[in-house]
Amino acid sequence: MVKEMSFNEEVTKHSVHTLVFRSLKRTHDMFVSDQGNLPDLDLEAEKLLRGVKSKAVYGQVQEKVDKVKAMPQHQKDNLAASESEKSQEGTVSVYKPTNMMANITPASSVGGPMAMAVGGGGQTGGHHQQLATRKSPAMPKPTWHAPWKLYRVISGHMGWVRCVTFEPGNEWFATGAADRVIKIWDLASGKLKLSLTGHVSVVRGLAVSARQPYLFSCGEDRQVKCWDLEYNKVIRHYHGHLSAVYDLALHPTLDVLVSCGRDSSARVWDMRTKVNIHTLSGHTNTVSSVLTSATEPQVITASNDSTVRLWDLAAGKSLATLTNHKKSVRGLVAHPKLMMFASGGPDNIKQWKCPEGKFIQNLSGHNAIVNCLAVNADGVLVSGADNGTIYFWDWKTGYNFQRFQAPVQPGSLDSEAGIFQMKFDHSGSRLITCEADKTIKIYKEDDSASEETHPINWKPEILKRRRY
Repeated sequence: MVKEMSFNEEVTKHSVHTLVFRSLKRTHDMFVSDQGNLPDLDLEAEKLLRGVKSKAVYGQVQEKVDKVKAMPQHQKDNLAASESEKSQEGTVSVYKPTNMMANITPASSVGGPMAMAVGGGGQTGGHHQQLATRKSPAMPKPTWHAPWKLYRVISGHMGWVRCVTFEPGNEWFATGAADRVIKIWDLASGKLKLSLTGHVSVVRGLAVSARQPYLFSCGEDRQVKCWDLEYNKVIRHYHGHLSAVYDLALHPTLDVLVSCGRDSSARVWDMRTKVNIHTLSGHTNTVSSVLTSATEPQVITASNDSTVRLWDLAAGKSLATLTNHKKSVRGLVAHPKLMMFASGGPDNIKQWKCPEGKFIQNLSGHNAIVNCLAVNADGVLVSGADNGTIYFWDWKTGYNFQRFQAPVQPGSLDSEAGIFQMKFDHSGSRLITCEADKTIKIYKEDDSASEETHPINWKPEILKRRRY
């Protein structure tokens, strides 16, 4: 017991402050001798170092100033006159930092516009240069677009409606569905004109020729068919796809048909001879959408392998592979006037510039699996998703001016909300959507809306372009 007491008396408890102070003192005692033995500052070396730095940074400016000083007076006057003429043609704003605002003399009064401050700020004989202020890049304000509203619901198909196309005269349109039937509808009245049967599985793609009375269709039965609309029957089959065919497109100037599908390829067909001209292979997953144009690139494909490819139609080779998307790309649309196109996936809708496929901007916010895109000549871009949501965007700025959930047909399951394809008619005033509730919906602009009743809620800070 006595030993324990003596041991406790020897232990002295100190405060944290005292311990920290002692630690600092030990450190100071350890290094103070080294600091005391440092050599004196070499002023000559410091002066040489400053001289080298100033020459490296301001050497060219000093040379220009010396050159202006060495000029005869009449050359200085001519130089000042020419610079004043330039300044009259285009006004140049002068950058004046806060610490240099006092005693600044105009450049013309100190013997030349190329003069710049060398010594003290505003002393007599000091030279200054006019510096243009750099404007921060501003996002352009979006064009006002009238909101769209549901105009008509057309029923008739017995399965999911998967595709739609318009005839060149804009009088009727055709739809294909999971009931294996192609139906032709009057655009003005919405009445059924004709039903075409022949596919033995889901019809996934349709296109109408602008030069012949032909309708082309493709489906999950691996078939690509050509229908003669004068006799309403199939006149050609294009055999070659190894699996379901998901989309097709007609070349605008050549008698060429391009189809794509689940066999990870796109095939180029001669419309008349049924010859498979090219097989565009390179994608590693389902090719879900295809575009054609008269100019380079003549074929664009989007795939579930998260890439978009641009193709040379003559050579049948890939010109570029766009890998910016991080998830499968299902939607693809070309702008009717600009040399641009857009691709849509669950991650983003992206805009690209032809012919090299230069990335322009992201349109973010449609947080769903985007199945389809449509755009008209007025710059209204529409995206439709697997959950039945439709988003309307301004093409130029990427401003989302309207969004809504497509109404589900009464009697069908609420889970059957989904937009599989959408297209504007040739006038750009009507939008037709193909939906999972087995209906076709037609949307039109709200004529009663104005910029006062539906103002633009423009917030540029939320639309910063992400470039990658």
